[in-house]
Amino acid sequence: MRKLILVVWALLMIGISAQPQSPQKGLDIYWCDVEGGAATLIVTPAGESILVDSGWPGERDAARIAKIAREVAGLKQIDHHLTSHWHTDHFGGISALVQQIPVKNFYDHGFPALPVSDIPPELVEAYKRVTAGKTTVLRPGDGIRLKQAPGSPPVSLKVVASHGVVLGEKDGAPQVRACSPEAKHEARAIDTSDNARSLAFVLSFGDWQFFDAGDLTWNVEHKLVCPRNLVGTVDVYQVTHHGMDISNNPALVEALRPRVAVMNNGASKGGSPAAVRIVKASPGLQGFFALHRNIQSGPEDNASPELTANDEEQCKGEYVKLAVGPDSKSYTVSIPSKGTTRSYTTARIHR
Repeated sequence: MRKLILVVWALLMIGISAQPQSPQKGLDIYWCDVEGGAATLIVTPAGESILVDSGWPGERDAARIAKIAREVAGLKQIDHHLTSHWHTDHFGGISALVQQIPVKNFYDHGFPALPVSDIPPELVEAYKRVTAGKTTVLRPGDGIRLKQAPGSPPVSLKVVASHGVVLGEKDGAPQVRACSPEAKHEARAIDTSDNARSLAFVLSFGDWQFFDAGDLTWNVEHKLVCPRNLVGTVDVYQVTHHGMDISNNPALVEALRPRVAVMNNGASKGGSPAAVRIVKASPGLQGFFALHRNIQSGPEDNASPELTANDEEQCKGEYVKLAVGPDSKSYTVSIPSKGTTRSYTTARIHR
């Protein structure tokens, strides 16, 4: 009897070991086209989702985001929603979005103590209703606790700027920081808008890194890299502020040294020639992708047609997808609607 039990047990073990193992997954990012707003969907190897911003108010953007989340990424809910700042094109869509797909956790940089003219109060109240006041305020050095997939490289999200300050600063620190005369930077007028208070973070997956700073503007961008680089280098750079030239400080872009840049612009919003030239001139850049062709600029100040998701102002809202391999050593960026795919090797050292 004992021998029979051992034989049965051995056969069971053989059967179990013969079962195909679930393949490890990589990390995916989808830049949803919200036509000059922002909605960046991240899906980790553990299947956890982070949506950064929710586009404009109304059904159009919410429907586009939900469709990509459900039908392309295979999600049933958004686990974490991060609002970079309080401008209509970044958080206006949250009320419509939660009607189309559940959202579990909410994060932001907090509300100013006093009313600010560029923050729409009716959308703030709508956000408070959606979240029931249960949000997490993120400050530099904070992160979002993410699940780790067994056998997969670690994944993390670290905030490097929030509410106008960067790592190592206290709330209320000056917007302009003195730096070395060699720095390629001239301070601009103090930005009192909520753009300057945008959340900025680094997403890391093993050796691979991604930087997203919402609509962070010139002076605060500079503080991230001077007198020392608080971010390091990255593989992928979401072109800040839709490619506006009040952002994308060359001191920051050059310090990041991205291999790939993705610009979430609209047909006539963002993608300004000065900003595009700064990004394209970044040392080591191998790929420049855009959600839209800027209809006001020539070919030299746009992404190449095959790396542009939407060519015309009247568009179907095509998206850009990034997929990092399970070992984090390589990644692809694609425009599914055009059949375009480009492959890149992850930079192994991020100082």
